[in-house]
This record gives sequence, structure tokens and C-alpha cells, in this order.
Amino acid sequence: MPAHALFATPPLEIAPDAWLLPGFAESQALLPHIDAIAAEAAFQYFSVPGGKQMSVAMTNCGDWGWTSNETGYAYTSQDPITQTPWPAMPHTFKELAREAARTVGWRNFEPDACLVNLYSAGAGMGLHQDRHEEDLSAPIVSVSLGASAKFIIGGLRRSDSVKSIELKDGDVLVWGGHSRTVLHGLRPLPADSPLRYNLTFRQAKSQAKKR
Repeated sequence: MPAHALFATPPLEIAPDAWLLPGFAESQALLPHIDAIAAEAAFQYFSVPGGKQMSVAMTNCGDWGWTSNETGYAYTSQDPITQTPWPAMPHTFKELAREAARTVGWRNFEPDACLVNLYSAGAGMGLHQDRHEEDLSAPIVSVSLGASAKFIIGGLRRSDSVKSIELKDGDVLVWGGHSRTVLHGLRPLPADSPLRYNLTFRQAKSQAKKR
């Protein structure tokens, strides 16, 4: 089964250079890969500067993995628990991310990191910016799998207004350009929510190729 839906709804621009691709991904083609990744690099709960533990469990695949602890954020080549390299990024994952980026104009996106987030009931992600990559000309590609959730996107300042967008199973977001470092997050899942997975593809260390 291909990971990219052949007859997806046309992209919707939700902010300058930020696009929603409804139903773009086929979750049944992706979920088995998540199980294989987690068997090699288990989900863990990172802490953030200040010591608070994230409500979202996370693992990674690819050359680089995003990590966090009380001292700050970093991309590492190894799982901090096992001290072994992160699992290789599945070809299916990489091709899905490339195709999503190409669909809205980024033709040379080469992800070298994939964050795999696991949201259970009550878990969410506060407003934050993705700005720890070496070249911010490359976009972010985010794939929603499982339970629906409310994605929130604002501006460059915390005082800017935010809007909420419902993300369903198979929806993909791509943002870069003017929106590359906007604040965004995810409202906590309801108490009765099933599990939700999110794949976030980034070009962390390699030289970004511009749109």
C-alpha cells in the first residue's frame, strides 16, 4: 500500500507558505513502520529546560534525532537511552515527506530527521517555534495519524493571535518560508481520545536546498 493517497484533496493555504494537505497520507502504510522504530528506539518522555516533563512520548528515526533535557534542545545522532544510532528512516517515510513538500513547491526537500510523537489522552504541545535546524530555508513536513486533534498556529510573537485547525488521520501540514518559525502547537487531546501519532520531518543538519 502506498503511503501517499492518490486522490487527496487539493492543498489549502492556512497561512503564508503554510499548507494543509487533507488526507494526503495513508496511515495503514505508515503505522507498521512506527512499531518497528519503537521496537528499536523506545518512546520516551523528554524534559524541557526548567525540568518539566513533556506530556508527549517521543522517539526518532533518521540520521539525527531531536532531544531535550533540562539544559536545552539538541539534535543527536544517538538515542540518549541506548547510546546507539537512531533507527534508519524508512524509505516510505522519506518519499512521503518529499512528495508532500513537492506538492506545495519545495522540490528539493531532503529530510534527515523524523520526530515520532505519541499523544495519549490529555497530551498536547504548547506553542513553540522550530528553529534549531541549521538552515531554515527547508520546510517542516508534519503527518497526523490516528485520533483527530486541534492544531494551533500563530505568528512570530506570543502576543499574535492564533487560529485552530482540526487535523484528521492522514492530514499533512507543510510550512516554511514566511511561516517557517511561526509559533504553533497542539491542544491537549480529550480524556476519551484514542492514540494519535505525529511524524515531523526536518532537514536538521544537511545543507538545505531552497525552494
